[in-house]
Amino acid sequence: MKLGAFSISLAVKDLNASKEFYEKLGFERFAGDIERNYLIMKNGNSLVGLFQGMFENNILTFNPGWDESANKLESFDDVRDIQKHLKDKGVELQREADTSTTGPASIVMTDPDGNHILIDQHV
Repeated sequence: MKLGAFSISLAVKDLNASKEFYEKLGFERFAGDIERNYLIMKNGNSLVGLFQGMFENNILTFNPGWDESANKLESFDDVRDIQKHLKDKGVELQREADTSTTGPASIVMTDPDGNHILIDQHV
């Protein structure tokens, strides 16, 4: 199963302070908009999403169909196929993708330690 690009989405209290901190670690703004309260920071293949006021906890994020530079992959596992595989394995999903659709969709689950996992397909 190919989950796509990985990033961590951090729920931050002060977007500017977090941006400055991650810049000190060598990250650069890759995407997002401070005016919309989020930035995606990149260092090599590492991605950190900074989100102020959007959610309470940090989230592990996977993007099927994208590489770490948000380039569309020629071959990838659709989020609906991933969903079916997970459900067949007994994984409980808090949000499911509509299987009657194609294209962008997402699913959400929680690991045994309470970490939220978002599989968010944009293509």
